[in-house]
Amino acid sequence: MSPEQIPVLSSDVRRRILEHLNVVADHAAPGTPVGRSAAELAAHFGLHVTTVRFHLDQLVTGGYLVTAFERTPRVGRPRKLYAAPRLDAGTEAETQKHYQVLAGLLAQSWPADAGEQVTPEEAGRRWAADHADPTRACADAATTAGRWLAKVGDMVDQLEHWGYTPELSTSVGGRTVTIALHNCPFLALARVRPDVVCGVHHGLITGALDHVGEHAVQIEVRPFVGPTRCLVKVTTETPFTTPALEGETR
Repeated sequence: MSPEQIPVLSSDVRRRILEHLNVVADHAAPGTPVGRSAAELAAHFGLHVTTVRFHLDQLVTGGYLVTAFERTPRVGRPRKLYAAPRLDAGTEAETQKHYQVLAGLLAQSWPADAGEQVTPEEAGRRWAADHADPTRACADAATTAGRWLAKVGDMVDQLEHWGYTPELSTSVGGRTVTIALHNCPFLALARVRPDVVCGVHHGLITGALDHVGEHAVQIEVRPFVGPTRCLVKVTTETPFTTPALEGETR
């Protein structure tokens, strides 16, 4: 999934603004203001302030930025400041733990020995294969909705282990499972580089399903259907031998 496929992040200017404000937030000392005004950002990027305000409004509406008014003793209208959301200490520590896993996984994409360079998706697939539970390995694809959902459930358990809070629903006779992912542990990176994070997720899901014999599968990753919510649709192409009920949820 490329940034161009995400409406709010379809603009190079918005992606640059977002990346800049995330860097400002990441490097700010505790208690230090991290917000920047539209005028400051316009000067930084060499753009007209009206243009910058338009893009800032899009980022705020999409949930990528927060706003606040500067408190100063000066007389006059307070400045409106824009900033990337900051995490509390507990969430930050949990995020750093997940980032360590992600960093190790992505290191496979840039081998130090001049070996094969792989995409984030392939790195995710290999990581899933290397960390799969050997007792759950299976060579045959599911031919019933119940067995298929059980396999998808095992994959979702891995997503929960990474820190997601997924919700499942089914359609097309149980053949398609829609997974709503809330609170991505890599949210800060996903906002700037959704192609990398979504590529890793696609690979993780592919690798996890390959391990249990599900090779004929369509996977669609749709990032940022909400400020902190993504959707994954997983559809099996293997025919079922028995019909399934519609609308099951988890």
